[in-house]
Amino acid sequence: MREELLGDVEVDLDDDALLAPEAGLDEDAAEAGLRPRRLDDFVGQAELKEHLSIILEAARRRGQAADHLLFAGPPGLGKTSLAGIVANEIGVALHVTSGPALERAGDLAAILSQLAEGDVLFIDEIHRLPRTVEEVLYPAMEDFVVDIVLGKGPAARTIRIDVPRFTLVGATTRTGLITGPLRDRFGLVARLDYYEPADLEAIVVRAAGILDVPIEPEGAREIARRARGTPRIANRLLRRVRDYADVRASGTVDLDAARSGLDVFGVDERGLDKVDRALLVALCERFGGGPVGLSTLAIGVAEPTETVEDVHEPFLIREGLLMRTPRGRVATPAAWAHLGLVAPPPPPGTVPPAGLFD
Repeated sequence: MREELLGDVEVDLDDDALLAPEAGLDEDAAEAGLRPRRLDDFVGQAELKEHLSIILEAARRRGQAADHLLFAGPPGLGKTSLAGIVANEIGVALHVTSGPALERAGDLAAILSQLAEGDVLFIDEIHRLPRTVEEVLYPAMEDFVVDIVLGKGPAARTIRIDVPRFTLVGATTRTGLITGPLRDRFGLVARLDYYEPADLEAIVVRAAGILDVPIEPEGAREIARRARGTPRIANRLLRRVRDYADVRASGTVDLDAARSGLDVFGVDERGLDKVDRALLVALCERFGGGPVGLSTLAIGVAEPTETVEDVHEPFLIREGLLMRTPRGRVATPAAWAHLGLVAPPPPPGTVPPAGLFD
């Protein structure tokens, strides 16, 4: 019955993983060799590592599937790597898909029916699951059953299919878009923080060893300092500096090679790339430092508003170079100083904001 029910569902399955073509994991696949395999090899996120070590050790001792896990945070902080670590630590297979790839309830049912006892199902961008698929996921997470509706109208009937006990690992960059019923069904909801430079330096040194790149501590430290607190960016910058060192320098990633290579590829002292600087230049030079609306600013740099708001602005705000106000985006004095420009004086009659006890 199960094979007949799911026979017309087109899902690409193999023995170890389910890789949906829409999953958007191309960049992740390129870095697969750099991913840590065990929790002890994972650098940073000390509090989350402690929580996971307890949960996974308890699951191993009981011989059961671990509780469902939700990892939230900006892109590139290690959510996909942690999903692989969960599977490796328990000793089960990892199945990978993404929210946008699961368009129908039958797609999810096909995946769940192929799981073995205790397997890990990783859903990237889980906040983009269609509502109909999410409704099917609820009983699968709680009762390990899938309800499938056959037919329409008065002749419709429901078939309940048992699925093995599994661990769902979800990853999201937009926690606020996850519905409350779905979020409440996870046993652990953890947010990944940006990495400290020392942790990023250790990640760069580890990646250089895997890639067989000669590197000096000063070169690793320079790359880590400009990596925007993100391991994925640190690994990408390492590869670009490696290319520069091979072509224009001695082949060793030292301090001079790191600085020169990063400058050639448009990454400045604070980690800003070409688009980041273009945003600040447009804001300061064309619009007098603001306030200016998001759509106007995005048109000024020929970028979609979503890219500006979700990719570039969070880093600029975190660095204290840009502010979001009710009237629009405003450049801070640090932004003017970073561009080597002089901030205009405040308009006449402007009263500085009073302090709390003034």
